[in-house]
Amino acid sequence: MSIFASAADAAYACVRPLVHASDGEAAHKLTLSALQPLPRARRALTSPALATELAGIAFPNPVGLAPGFDKDARVAHAMPHFGFGFVEVGTLTPLPQDGNPRPRLFRLVEDAAIINRMGFNNGGQAAAAERIACLRRYGLPVPLGINIGANKDSADRIADYAKGTAAMAPLADYLTVNISSPNTPGLRALQDKGALEALLDGVAAAHGEAPKPVFLKVAPDLAPADIDDIVAVALGKGLAAVIVSNTTIERPPLASRHAGESGGLSGAPLGTLALQRLKDFRAASGSALPLIGVGGIATAEQAWERIRAGASLIQIYSAMVFEGPGLAGRIARGLERLAARDGFAKVSDAVGVAA
Repeated sequence: MSIFASAADAAYACVRPLVHASDGEAAHKLTLSALQPLPRARRALTSPALATELAGIAFPNPVGLAPGFDKDARVAHAMPHFGFGFVEVGTLTPLPQDGNPRPRLFRLVEDAAIINRMGFNNGGQAAAAERIACLRRYGLPVPLGINIGANKDSADRIADYAKGTAAMAPLADYLTVNISSPNTPGLRALQDKGALEALLDGVAAAHGEAPKPVFLKVAPDLAPADIDDIVAVALGKGLAAVIVSNTTIERPPLASRHAGESGGLSGAPLGTLALQRLKDFRAASGSALPLIGVGGIATAEQAWERIRAGASLIQIYSAMVFEGPGLAGRIARGLERLAARDGFAKVSDAVGVAA
């Protein structure tokens, strides 16, 4: 683990009770402010056992930062210090937008969970593109994904995704099309087969002569027929991967006083559902469609279970609120140990062995 991750974990252990007692959105802004001055990371956490490849992209290790943490690409330069093998920024929309009214972020400490109804709050793609272009000039030791979405009041959401593709794909190692947030009314309707086909056609047309790999982020709240349709469209349109999954609108039993808040639930209570949806997508697609596992991952053992179930990569975010900023590095090193324990030379050799 890097000196930054070790120091950050030690500091976080001291202030965790204060952070958990404070407003979640204010605490997040303070975290970003603390990370911005850090020097640009020059090295990634990697080893022969951890390195993997997906969609022609070399990933130093399979543990990524999920979008939402660094919406406006302000701290991507620093995240490899904490062990991340790739970073995904966003969700970014064509125009800046404030998102939904506050309060809109709730920390469920008793459940190791978060409920948010942020609503794609971000400063817009143009402002983020300037920061990412600067980052690209100086280099980043890990792949950078850019997550794009549609503005809430857009009259043509498919056109918004086309605009996002044209603006952001040249700066990205991969592009994620996010149609699974529960906090923008009607957005998840784009997961329907006909709408999804039209959306992906628009994205493909906007790519130009140098297309980047396109990942699709889906919701966990899907019926079996929805999964079959999405897999068929994804394979037919040549998607590079499907990210399973976003937050859920379902509510398992929760202990926190915030349990009744509306929005997307993430963290530990999402784990069982997200794992099942990953298994469902693997069953529907076999090994033909690469998958990325997200949701409720807080330990190396949980990440290993996703990989064995079919995930080529995993992403984390909410668990860092409860486990500290060095979690990515701990998971990556844990995956290395688990692979050796189970007789695999590389973590990637175990993808889908339990499917």
